[in-house]
Amino acid sequence: MKLVTFKIKESGKQTIGVFTDAGYVDLHAQSNGALPQDMITFLERGETAMSAAADVAANATHAYKEEEVVQMAPVPRPGKIIHTSCNFDAHLTELTGWQAPEWQDHGWGDFHFEHPTGFLEAPSAVVANGEGVRIPRFTKQLDFEIEVGIVIGKAGVAIDIEDALDHVAGLTIFNDVSARDIQAREHANKVILMGKSFVGACPFGPWLVTKDEIGDLNNLKMTLRRNGEVQQDSGTNETHYNVEQLVSWWSEMGLEAGDIITTGSPPGVISGQENPDWLKPGDVVDCQVEKLGNLVTPIIE
Repeated sequence: MKLVTFKIKESGKQTIGVFTDAGYVDLHAQSNGALPQDMITFLERGETAMSAAADVAANATHAYKEEEVVQMAPVPRPGKIIHTSCNFDAHLTELTGWQAPEWQDHGWGDFHFEHPTGFLEAPSAVVANGEGVRIPRFTKQLDFEIEVGIVIGKAGVAIDIEDALDHVAGLTIFNDVSARDIQAREHANKVILMGKSFVGACPFGPWLVTKDEIGDLNNLKMTLRRNGEVQQDSGTNETHYNVEQLVSWWSEMGLEAGDIITTGSPPGVISGQENPDWLKPGDVVDCQVEKLGNLVTPIIE
């Protein structure tokens, strides 16, 4: 299933649904209120809710066309967004070659893989597919990173690798929009926050695709285009740590339904260019992941 969160324009009601050939099916209305209106509560109900959603969506009467809804991020307010750093070896190689002075002293060559490393991103940074991202007033170096978001469906702590997929509801597309100049200054102080957590820094969607529609989560083609031109071209088969390993490691934090873990980004970001052409108003970033659809992010004033 393609699970979605959307707002019905006519009524202003926010609800969750399934995207089908019939349109955006309102699961709350379709089930006569048996299914909830928010995604986290739905995910917390586990397989019972998933099965009920599949059943009611098959006979949709409460369905809306695209022009009748405002699409939101599948999980509009995740409990936490766990970002995995440098999980594509080729991206780490790219980082070590950056010649900009603000990046040269960060010790990328000493980056270790004893275990996954990363940082938290603010849930308030989330925006939806198609929603414009404004360039923050404090940055002159806005960049993109295509990633896959692993959406947790079942809470857990200290999850074994062999059990990890039991805790995954599905996948979504994630664009880690980054203020590189701010990120570099934060890295110099051995921290990171604003460079990755400003409003609009975390577009993801367009929907949450459940595992049964995907197959091998660790073998999906990933392509990012800027204004129609390919910038990043890779796949989840090229990560250092796969989905199961990431879920197992980050579960030591305690994972909850609706949490998102990112896979990290492949190479091809703007910062790696010899003469970086930073994102500017009018640009459109299109992140495409096999079986997950397209996440489109317009850059606006």
